[in-house]
Amino acid sequence: MKKLTRRRFLSSTVAAAATVTIVPSYCLGKSNMRPAPSDTLYFAKVGCGGMGGGDFRSVVSAGALPGALCDVDSNRAAGTVNHETAANLKLYSDFRKMFDEQAKNFDAVVVSTPDHMHAPVSMAAMQLGKHVYCQKPLARTIKECYAMRDAAKKYGVITQMGNQGHSGGGLESTIECIKSGVIGTVTEVHVWTDRAQNWWPQGENVSLPKEKAEVPAHIDWNAFLGVAPEIPYSSNIHPFKWRGYLDFGCGAIGDMACHNMDPAFMALDLDQPTYVKTECSEFNKVSFPAWSIVEWGFPAKGDRPAVKVFWYDGGKKPERPADMPADMKLGGNGCLFIGDKGKMLGGSHAGFCQPFDKDYERPKRTLPRSEGHYKEWVMACKGEKINHGTTGTNFGYAGPMTATISMGVVGMHYPGETLEWDGDKLEFRKNQANQHLHRAYRKEYEL
Repeated sequence: MKKLTRRRFLSSTVAAAATVTIVPSYCLGKSNMRPAPSDTLYFAKVGCGGMGGGDFRSVVSAGALPGALCDVDSNRAAGTVNHETAANLKLYSDFRKMFDEQAKNFDAVVVSTPDHMHAPVSMAAMQLGKHVYCQKPLARTIKECYAMRDAAKKYGVITQMGNQGHSGGGLESTIECIKSGVIGTVTEVHVWTDRAQNWWPQGENVSLPKEKAEVPAHIDWNAFLGVAPEIPYSSNIHPFKWRGYLDFGCGAIGDMACHNMDPAFMALDLDQPTYVKTECSEFNKVSFPAWSIVEWGFPAKGDRPAVKVFWYDGGKKPERPADMPADMKLGGNGCLFIGDKGKMLGGSHAGFCQPFDKDYERPKRTLPRSEGHYKEWVMACKGEKINHGTTGTNFGYAGPMTATISMGVVGMHYPGETLEWDGDKLEFRKNQANQHLHRAYRKEYEL
């Protein structure tokens, strides 16, 4: 196969229609035919420490086996490297080199890197014909989200975003209640998280490192930076606090909205909003604001009227409804549906939203339940039939949802201003705001 050169790598990211020769995964694998359902799915793991270790074990438990490993930090990757299923597998620090040398040894890629590398790794994998499981948020920018959606369709690969609560069963129960009219017609949804306070630093006082520091021997700092601008190594960024920086993460909204807003997108069949409006604390353009409140407006669709969705983070929450039962609380994470006949309250990770009326008549089950978030992806990759018919958060769904969430980040650059969105052109009507649809990649990023 062709070497994954810097030129080819860069072409494989935002430009989903890049003109490179694509070799289907079944031509790169162990046979010349697509694997039968009983065959083993081999996967490459990009990001093996922290959440990456959890993803690794979950995919193995779902019936797949590792074929290649990559992590920029060999110390944090140790637990995965020493796993019984990973015996004799080489640990790479640069995913491009791993793709060059090991592509024939895996059929799929599991991406558990910081947010800024989700799209670069996933796009390169899909162009090689590999199935992809990518952690949330799907990507760091709006353009990346749509590029990943389009690439998944173009290359015909099986995809899944890592918002595991989507497949926990509570989401289907929430949808069944909404669709059956338990709380009437929904026109508002309020969603919130306790991030970033007490989780990682985020706000106007957070800055990038300026003085050079020695990079620990177990860390490939250049590989960690990837497409991001070159800056000195800092333990305040790796391994966890990168979430608060625009160069690497998506802040509190990126960390939790793909979990907590999922019920609203699914139950109300939300698509392109018409506008977004963000209120936030001081924004220094380096770190995300300490808090934000975002409002999206969604037009009427079918029998559903127009809907407003609100997001709160950094300690902000919606006002407690006067009719909320005393034993119900607006916890650290939540989702509140407002209907004309009642309300429903849920917690984090797309858990079941409980109607305020405890005597409601629970509707009959009408929706199939998932085999499990990882399991259904592994099964689908192997060509097996799954209950949902397609993976629940495939990139066709996860791409537009994450893009809509990311509109709230763009709004932070224009606090208090209503930014109109053109869903046909996939851009803001305010031309100046379109400079934030994507962030430039570091051109010096080489093998």
